[in-house]
Amino acid sequence: MYTFLASLIVFGMLIFFHELGHFIVAKLSDIKVREFSLGFGPQIFRVKPGETEYSIRALPLGGFVKMEGEDAKTTDPRAFNNKPVSNRLGVIFAGPAMNFVLAILLIAVICFFAGVATTRITVIPGGPADKAGIKNNDVVYSIDGQKIKTWDEVVNVISQKPNQNISIIVLRNGKPVSFNFKTQIDAASRRGIIGIKSNIVKYSLPESIRTGIERTFWISKMILEGLFQIIRGKTRADVVGPIGIVHMVGEAAKVGIFNLIYLSAVISINLGLFNLFPIPALDGSRILFLVIELLRGRPMEPEKEGLIHFIGFTLLMILMILIAYKDIMRFIIL
Repeated sequence: MYTFLASLIVFGMLIFFHELGHFIVAKLSDIKVREFSLGFGPQIFRVKPGETEYSIRALPLGGFVKMEGEDAKTTDPRAFNNKPVSNRLGVIFAGPAMNFVLAILLIAVICFFAGVATTRITVIPGGPADKAGIKNNDVVYSIDGQKIKTWDEVVNVISQKPNQNISIIVLRNGKPVSFNFKTQIDAASRRGIIGIKSNIVKYSLPESIRTGIERTFWISKMILEGLFQIIRGKTRADVVGPIGIVHMVGEAAKVGIFNLIYLSAVISINLGLFNLFPIPALDGSRILFLVIELLRGRPMEPEKEGLIHFIGFTLLMILMILIAYKDIMRFIIL
């Protein structure tokens, strides 16, 4: 039950912020919004205080903002398709953009209340770093020639070098000091470790937001680099769907609230990036159609574009079913 509630909150937050982005820019562009919905399928709650109906539907796997004239011709001057391309681009892009905004806010909350891991370190006695001569309060500057800016980069680089020689430069009293030694292998994860911990620092609100922005850009970069490695065949794709995410959310919730918040931020970034891919039925595809319209000087027939998105949505649902089956076999049966 705890996993279910945590997952419902996380999914609801991610969907709400995404659709809120579309909704806010649509309203600012004076586009008639017919429905703001969280979820798909049958309605379980609805209210209509004005021209827009607000609803919650049975399947919490997405949401939508239904705008006048989005998939069909109409003479209504407030219809989506009768607005300038710039307005429509803003409406579509605002959804994924809000996922990045949400990630920044979530990471900022962690930085403000729990603190953030820095590259200033504490050395674990008896570990490789201690034996090499690295001391408490040294600041990691570079690893194997790669300049280090965040603790995540420290962990990422070292973990990929189990039982390997590495070169580390630290700043000690502002002066660089070099070390060369071999990492150990962590028995549980099989990743490289050297026996150091980060010093945690709590930031002010402005510093927390700045760190949230930096960390969001860094996570986005890591996701895209990982995707590029998959495309090149350098690593294996390990995709999880809603069931897998529910499992991960449940595990994070057991560890603590800040782990759950950080996972939510990572999922939000993934959702924002995924929606920007030019796949039919996703925001990226709609952006692509609008860019083509801008270049051609005339739009595609709304009915034809709607059919493409419908086909894309159908294929996406089939893919989700296949991924869900894989998740069941991986997380539930096994």
